[in-house]
Amino acid sequence: MNHEKVAGLIRELLIELGEDPEREGLLKTPQRVAASLAFLSSGYHADIEQLINGAIFTQEAHNMVIARDIEVYSMCEHHMLPFFGRCHIGYIPNGKIFGVSKLARMVDMFARRLQIQERLTEQIAHAIMDSIDAEGVGVIIEAQHLCMMMRGVEKQNSLMTTSAVLGSFRKRLATRNEFLTLISRPRH
Repeated sequence: MNHEKVAGLIRELLIELGEDPEREGLLKTPQRVAASLAFLSSGYHADIEQLINGAIFTQEAHNMVIARDIEVYSMCEHHMLPFFGRCHIGYIPNGKIFGVSKLARMVDMFARRLQIQERLTEQIAHAIMDSIDAEGVGVIIEAQHLCMMMRGVEKQNSLMTTSAVLGSFRKRLATRNEFLTLISRPRH
């Protein structure tokens, strides 16, 4: 991303909105917004193999592995407003497991793009499945969307839930139910 070009565009946007970009509080806003957008869109330039960085380990485990309540922050591609919430991931290994931080990093990688929640959920599930050839994968995201809260219908307490289930999570109802039960338990 060309930071100077983006900063110039933000400066023009401020003028179009009726603001004075020379006002003290806005002097550095174009550069700050450009830096912010670079961070929030860094997922476009991330590579899944580099992100995993060899943190896949051989383990003859065939029981469910769950990482829940992973914070997720993304930008709606329709209005470029944030959506945020929690991501729950479950997978059944097929001889390979991830270093646990890699699951959170995958969430961030796909979330740091202009997104829709449905696609984000699917991308995470497929990345896990493809990276370790898991027996099954389940991903659930629960998020609030500022495009629904700040504008449009202005529904402050709305929560969108999306899920993606692959392999045994799709084929076996008992596996899917175990995942749903385990992520629903209260934290202690």
